[in-house]
Amino acid sequence: MQDFKEFIRSRQKANLVIVAINIVVFIVLTLLGNTRDARFMLAHGAQFAPFVAYGEYYRVVTSMFMHFGVEHLFSNMVILIFLGDVLEQCVGKLRYLIIYLAGGVAGNLLSVWFALRSGDFAVSAGASGAVFAVIGGLIWLVIRDRGRLGNYSGRRLIPMAVLSILQGITAGGVDNCAHIGGLAAGFVLALLLCFRGSGRAKRREEL
Repeated sequence: MQDFKEFIRSRQKANLVIVAINIVVFIVLTLLGNTRDARFMLAHGAQFAPFVAYGEYYRVVTSMFMHFGVEHLFSNMVILIFLGDVLEQCVGKLRYLIIYLAGGVAGNLLSVWFALRSGDFAVSAGASGAVFAVIGGLIWLVIRDRGRLGNYSGRRLIPMAVLSILQGITAGGVDNCAHIGGLAAGFVLALLLCFRGSGRAKRREEL
C-alpha cells in the first residue's frame, strides 16, 4: 500500500487528474448501467457521427472520458499513466492539457468526418485518440531533442505508435481515424507549443 501511495505522489498532477476523471466516469456509468452496451453509452455521451453532425458537438469531448468495459479503460489508462507523465514533465501542465484535450478532440473530429463521408456509422468512445495525441507530442519532443527524451527515444516511441495503429486495424472495432487524427494533432500541437528546446525547466516552473 505504501508503494502505491508513493507511486501516486510521484505522478504529474494534471495527468493524474485526467486518469482519475476517466476512472470516476467509468465507475459512475457502471453503477448506472452496462458500459458494453452501445445504446446505453450513446445515451450518456458517446460519439455517433450523425448526432454530432446534427449539432450534438459535446460528444466529441464527452466520449473521450467513456470506455466500453474495464479492459478498454485499463489498456488506455496504463499507457496514459506513464507516457502522459513524461509529456507533462517535459512541457508543463497547461501545454500538456492542450495537447491531450485538443488532440483528442481533433482525433474525434477526423473520425466524424470520415464516418460521414463513408457512411460507416458506429458508436465510439474512449481516451485512445487523446492518448495517441500524447504519443504524437512525445515523438515531436524526441525529434526536437535529437533522438532522446529521458528514457525514451524515437526508436521506441515511433514503433510503439505504428504497432498500436496496426493493432487497431487488424483487431477490428477500433476507431483508427481517432488514433491517426490524435497522433497527428498531438505532433503538430507539440511542434507549435514547444518548438524551442531551451528553457524548458523554467517554463515548467512558470506553468
